[in-house]
Amino acid sequence: MVCPPAIHWDVRHFFRRLKLPITRMLIVESGSRLVLEAGIQQFRAVFGDRFPIDLLTCLPGLPGALDPATTRVFRVTQCRTGAEQRGLLAQLRAARYPVLGMVCSDEPVMTLWKLAAALVVPAKVVIFNENSDFFWVDWRHRQAIRQFLLVRAGIEDDAAVRKLAQLAAFPFILAYLILYAGWVHLVRAVRLAFRH
Repeated sequence: MVCPPAIHWDVRHFFRRLKLPITRMLIVESGSRLVLEAGIQQFRAVFGDRFPIDLLTCLPGLPGALDPATTRVFRVTQCRTGAEQRGLLAQLRAARYPVLGMVCSDEPVMTLWKLAAALVVPAKVVIFNENSDFFWVDWRHRQAIRQFLLVRAGIEDDAAVRKLAQLAAFPFILAYLILYAGWVHLVRAVRLAFRH
């Protein structure tokens, strides 16, 4: 029996800079393969190509930007049971990757695996967006993270106040509609009771 890997989001990775050179990287292919291939090329242009990149994916084949000779592929489709899924996460944790990359291109692909990998693998996290740009999930990039989350939530800067006001007003509007519907049904029931 495989024990579930412990959640290990290490806050130190959020407040520390990446230790260079990068020795190995794991990428969660959780979006378009074209986005991933372009993102890998941009990442390698900045950090070099002397380190192997492993892949956690649900897709067949291998992205063109990765070398089949040095890439280790973990397929989530081969994990049929919860024990196998926990075993895969434990294996990824034990590999001690210094960098964990994930595609966050507003596509609902492997969302739970992205979250699980980010929580379980003790690594510095890098996000690739739909433009194949990347940014680190750390304190220095908190403004980029904030902007990224606002865009994903559908709250752009110019519409943020309106959206937040709508969100704040929703419970009151819902309560009013429920009370109004209850009042209408009560009045109708009283009228029906006095007719007989």
